[in-house]
Formats: sequence, C-alpha cells, structure tokens
Amino acid sequence: MTPARVTAPTEQDWDVVRALRLAALADSPDAFESSLAREESRAEEEWRAALREGGQRLAWIGGGPVGMAQGARHRDEHHLIGMWVSPAARGSGAAGALVDAVVGWAREQAAPRLYLWVVGDNEAATRLYRGRGFAPTGRVQPLPTRPWQIEQQYALELS
Repeated sequence: MTPARVTAPTEQDWDVVRALRLAALADSPDAFESSLAREESRAEEEWRAALREGGQRLAWIGGGPVGMAQGARHRDEHHLIGMWVSPAARGSGAAGALVDAVVGWAREQAAPRLYLWVVGDNEAATRLYRGRGFAPTGRVQPLPTRPWQIEQQYALELS
C-alpha cells in the first residue's frame, strides 16, 4: 500500500473534512463526543470556521482521504482529538502519520505536553498511542455523551 500523506486542510477543504467526520461517526459512533445527526446538521460556514482554528490534519493514500485528527487547545492544554482512520486504511501507517502530524502541531504551539482520551478498551488505539510515547495519566472520566462509557487520558511530554 502507498504510504499515507498528511496535509493541513484549509477552508476550501471543508467538504472533505465533513465527509470524513460523517464517515467516522457512522463507523465508530461511540468513539466521539458528537452524533451523526448533529454533525449532518452543521452548516457549511460552521465547517469552514472550524478549519480556521488550525490543528486539523488529513491523511491521504493515493488521491483519496482516509483519515483525520485534530490538534486543539483547550484552556492551557493541547489535545489530540477526533482521530479516525477508515477501516480500509487501518494498518497502513495512516494513523501513526496523523498522530505524528498533530504532535508536530503541538510542538509548533510550544506545548509542554499533548493530551488525548481513549474510549473504553480500544486496544488498537492504546497500542498506537503507547507506541508513539503517550502514557496514561491516571485520569478517567465518563464520556460526556455516553456516561456509561469510560475514557482514559494519555499524555506525551514534549519538552
């Protein structure tokens, strides 16, 4: 398989980001703090505005988008959020390339560490993040949209 290429989308890529987000929610509805119906109802301008914040990354194999992840600042912390790779591209290296790209974004922001949350017992995600140097912080919390599910926080020291 061709190696994944990662790009930082612009406002003009809003429809690609939307399509990936909807595919992610259809494939893994319990892994995100949103719903397919909620994201389907967002207007074009909302998608464009979200891309102005930066931090979003897309993975491509050949000419097609296969995954996404986003770096986001929340209060004084930097987070990797919205990570997803299409089932057909899993195992291709796209997930690792996305994580590395968001780590690069966090370093550009001079973040001392990068946080993320893993829902439930997602062993594939846990292996990916641990393999990239992330370690559990010991913090757990219920998933806000599905409080019966628990998510665990991981962090990567960047400084």
